[in-house]
Amino acid sequence: MRTGIVVEVSAADRTRLQAIVADRNSPQKHVWRADIILLAADGVGTTEIMRRTGKAKTVVWRRQERFM
Repeated sequence: MRTGIVVEVSAADRTRLQAIVADRNSPQKHVWRADIILLAADGVGTTEIMRRTGKAKTVVWRRQERFM
């Protein structure tokens, strides 16, 4: 993860994000956005997040910045 970017997710936010990922009726863009935040909160690096989600580095960084 980039220096200075620390994604902290509260228990309530984590529950809400996990519900979005688990719901089969959620739009896919919401699922991968939530997945990026959950992975970042777990301390997964940018390269690994890119590999798991199939999204570009700038997309991952943008999601992290917007969530913060």
